Amino acid sequence: MIQHNDYSDLLRNNHKWAAEKLETDKSYFEELAKPQKPKFLFIGCSDSRIPLESITESEPGELFVHRNIANQINLTDINLLSIIEYAVEILNIEHIIVLGHYKCGGVKAAVEGLDEEDIVENWVSQISDLYHFHKKELESIGDKAKMYDKLSEMNVISQLKNLLRTPIIQRAFRNNKKLYFHGWIFDIYTGLINDLQLPLDEWKEYDLLPEDY
Repeated sequence: MIQHNDYSDLLRNNHKWAAEKLETDKSYFEELAKPQKPKFLFIGCSDSRIPLESITESEPGELFVHRNIANQINLTDINLLSIIEYAVEILNIEHIIVLGHYKCGGVKAAVEGLDEEDIVENWVSQISDLYHFHKKELESIGDKAKMYDKLSEMNVISQLKNLLRTPIIQRAFRNNKKLYFHGWIFDIYTGLINDLQLPLDEWKEYDLLPEDY
């Protein structure tokens, strides 16, 4: 793994990366400069250990990405809503993926709090509510690390439900736009992605999907 000791290393690595791309494909950046046509919108955590392009072996232009602490979907977050709207209505993306991960610091902060860091605690308050709602089930797990990992999974599903409630997605359904939703967890212990699949009927029970979906 390349160790970045200071910001100048990042610039040197950028020049090296650009040169390597041109060496294998002289038209690489000409193609990259064309309008983007990503197939996937990723809503993920800001954690620096989760490099989306690396863990999915994706090239620039393939993923449209929004990241925040603990991959939250807040219906008052104008930044996120604008990204969802642009992805769905301008880029015509069909697949939206909420990606959480194990050993998430935001999930842990939602339960244990942070000393004098009230902004972060406020941001992850949805996860705190989720923890208290499922407290008996979660604490029965016994192992605290496994409990937080389970809460991370619950958080992904909860944020997917929030996503389906957004006016943008509901409008897309009314316009008969076909969209596919995925909840993933990056297993930081193995490097693998776990697909948290919920049966379609269960989603419909939440009254979040059209009857003819």
